[in-house]
Amino acid sequence: MPCKSCIINELEYEFKLEGTRNTAMREEVINHLKRRKIKLNASENTLLVGESGVKELMDFFYHHMAPEEVTFRVDQQAWQALSTIDQYLNSDWVDNVIKGERVSCHFQPIVDRNEETYAYEILSRFLDENDQMIFPNELFDAAKKRGRLYALDRLCRMNAVKNSAAINKKVFINFIPTSIYSPEHCLATTVALAKKLGIEPHQFVFEVVESEQVEDLDHLKRILTYYKERGFEYALDDVGAGFNTIDSVAALKPHYIKLDMKYVQGVAADPLKQKTALAFLHKAIEVGAIPLAEGVEEQEDFEWLKQQGYQLFQGYLFGKPSALPQ
Repeated sequence: MPCKSCIINELEYEFKLEGTRNTAMREEVINHLKRRKIKLNASENTLLVGESGVKELMDFFYHHMAPEEVTFRVDQQAWQALSTIDQYLNSDWVDNVIKGERVSCHFQPIVDRNEETYAYEILSRFLDENDQMIFPNELFDAAKKRGRLYALDRLCRMNAVKNSAAINKKVFINFIPTSIYSPEHCLATTVALAKKLGIEPHQFVFEVVESEQVEDLDHLKRILTYYKERGFEYALDDVGAGFNTIDSVAALKPHYIKLDMKYVQGVAADPLKQKTALAFLHKAIEVGAIPLAEGVEEQEDFEWLKQQGYQLFQGYLFGKPSALPQ
C-alpha cells in the first residue's frame, strides 16, 4: 500500500499570523472560518486549513488584517510571503495528472561502440486533461511546490517498470533521491512489481537524477545499497554537472556514469571539454563503472569519445526518444 506521501489528498496550508493587528484578529478569523464550516486546526499563532478553504481565508486577510505580516507554508516547507500563494494554488493541476496517471513512456536507445542497442532509457511524458504535452520541468516544479514529488516520482518509476516487461534489454529508469525518505518502504513496491512481472533485477539501471545538492550523502548511499543488495544496478546521471562530481563518483561507486552532454557536444574540438571527459573516464575505470556519454549528436564527437575508451553512447545521433523502442 502506498504511503501517505504518495496519496493525493487535499493539500493543507499552514498560516502564521504576526504583528499586533493580526494577533488581535486571531479569534475573529477563527470564528469566521467556523461559521463558513471550514475545518481548521489553530495553535497560538498558526492556522492549518485545507486548500478548499484557502481563498475564503485569503479574502479575510486582505479585507480585515495585515496580509504583509502573514506567511504560509505547505508540507513543512520554508515559510513564504502571502503574496506568492497563487503560485501554489495555480499548481493544483499537477494533482490531476498524478491521480489520473496521465503519464506515458518514451524510449531512447543507448548503444555500444558498434552502434548496437545495449539498453533503453525510459523517459516519462505527461499529458494534461486536453491531451496536450506538459514539459517535465514544468510538472516537477509544480509537484515540488505542492509537496507531490514523492507521489510523482513513484508514478513515473512504477510506470517505467511496467513498460520494461516487453523489452529484452537493460532499461535505465530515473529517480529523484530526495523523494525517497525510506528505501525499505518507498522502494519495496518497485521491487515487488519487478518480481511480479518476472523481470530480472539486473535488467534495471536506476539513474540518480538530482538538479539540487543532495545534502545527505549517507541517505543516498542507503538507497543505492538497497537497490544493489537486491540485484539492481544504478547510474549517476549528468556527471560533471550539479552534485555529480568526481568526488561523488568515488563515494557512490556506481555501475555506470553518464557524462553530461555539455562536455560531450563539441568535445572532439575542445581541449577543455576533453580534459573533463578524460577525468571522468579515468575515475569510472578506477571505481569499476561503465562510462557512458549522453547527448551525442555529431559523428566526430562519437569517434573521439570511442577512441578514448567510452563504452556506451546515447543521443540524437543514434535515436530520439520515441513511443516505441527503435
